Amino acid sequence: MILLQLSAGQGPVECSKAVGLALKTIEKQCREKGIKLDIVEAIELKERGCFKSALLQFDSPKSDLAKQLAQSWQGAMLWVCQSQYRPKHKRKNWFFSGQMYEINETQLDKGVTFQTCRASGAGGQHVNTTDSAVRATHTETGISVRVESERSQHANKRLARALLFQKLEATKLEQMTQQEKARWQQHWEVERGNPVKTFKGERFALVN
Repeated sequence: MILLQLSAGQGPVECSKAVGLALKTIEKQCREKGIKLDIVEAIELKERGCFKSALLQFDSPKSDLAKQLAQSWQGAMLWVCQSQYRPKHKRKNWFFSGQMYEINETQLDKGVTFQTCRASGAGGQHVNTTDSAVRATHTETGISVRVESERSQHANKRLARALLFQKLEATKLEQMTQQEKARWQQHWEVERGNPVKTFKGERFALVN
């Protein structure tokens, strides 16, 4: 399973706009390459098209193709553009990042229990008559997620795996010591000085 986490970090709304534009670009690339893309989770701001973060799952018969695409978005990235939210603001450099994860689903499943349940729709009506919703629980930590967005149990199980993995990674970050956080921040600052991709203007044109 190939996942990509896009994040604006602690940056302002312009960085979240960059994440939204990156997401649109990735969706276009996936359509062109025949890669199935699922948005597992996204934190959207009130400003249209702005995302604090987005967790993406790639699926393709040619797994190398999905991995190559995700890898091409890994690292610190820069969007150079005049702010549409603060027109008089002098700053034009907005950073965001991508982190790829390659998950061994068999290995992950060893520490996870899955339960199926009936998916429910609006007003308490059942979406279908099968137990297609899936709850995944990490036995060691007790962290649990429930997914019912897809019609099939198999598809919901794959999304549950991805979402649970993201929750576990977030927990690891929360448990980092101050020294570890300082090292991580230093690494991020170094990466910002050497972005893997640079985009320019409202059209989000790739310049390198």
